[in-house]
Amino acid sequence: DIIRDEQLCQRAAALGEQLRATLTDAQGWCPELAEVRGLGSMVAAEFCDAATGEPSAAVAHRVQKKALEQGLLLLTCGQYGNVIRFLYPLTIPQDQFAKALDIIKAATK
Repeated sequence: DIIRDEQLCQRAAALGEQLRATLTDAQGWCPELAEVRGLGSMVAAEFCDAATGEPSAAVAHRVQKKALEQGLLLLTCGQYGNVIRFLYPLTIPQDQFAKALDIIKAATK
């Protein structure tokens, strides 16, 4: 009932679209951001060495560290440790989500 009443499926889709748009824009200034993928709010960003195309845990950890310095906790994962998964409650206030998107933009620069 709560999922329906609070329109959490629609909220997941809307938040995921915002996040994917932010990450896709970041690919314009962050050549190491090789792939943005996901469905709804299950989004992942894969980082690779821009010169070789090889997976780069170092770049993912750099982005993670820069985000943490601004108060945003991100989770790295993947076989090579080069992927950041985004985990947030679907009930996150929009202003807080917008702040997180701003931190992600800054962390990928």
